Amino acid sequence: MISHLRGTIHRHKPEKITVDVNGVGYGVSVPMNVWDELTNGKEATLHILTYVREDRLDLFGFLDINGRTLFERFIAMNGIGPKHALELCAVPKSLLMQAIGSQEPKLLTSVKGIGKKTAEKLLLDLKALAEKQPEIFGVIDHKSPIASQTYDQDVIDALKNLGYDTGAIITVLKDLPAELKTSEEKVAAALRSM
Repeated sequence: MISHLRGTIHRHKPEKITVDVNGVGYGVSVPMNVWDELTNGKEATLHILTYVREDRLDLFGFLDINGRTLFERFIAMNGIGPKHALELCAVPKSLLMQAIGSQEPKLLTSVKGIGKKTAEKLLLDLKALAEKQPEIFGVIDHKSPIASQTYDQDVIDALKNLGYDTGAIITVLKDLPAELKTSEEKVAAALRSM
């Protein structure tokens, strides 16, 4: 099994890259936040999960071991396949912790393909995981604006209805100016940034 790859990154469509390792190109699927961080033509190391089934062999890449471990936990849960697990991995860990703390499934239901019942089960599983292995979620710096920021669910829903995925939405929302107060202002600013 492949556990990590170091090579030149070639970004394709969102969430799809090729890692060129000494002339051999490995097709790797990555969460949207990882795709955004990787630079086309630059060298990088990715922690890889090799996913093998009867009819497929896929590689999933992450910037750190905690990202890979979280992905493994997601795909081990009932009703969560690799595609949904990638979407969930793109949600900032501080927001996952916020959802776990409040036991509010609304954030998770904003991820494409996650319904209310699945979100409620996910929250229970994530809470147990956070209690057993808090290092997977990283240390939350309470001075960070992301850690204390709550996202306007109406804005997330509006952007999802326009076809944007949750990872991209959260990435744009965290960079919006604090002086934007109404949902309409936030949606307009987010659309200009996407």
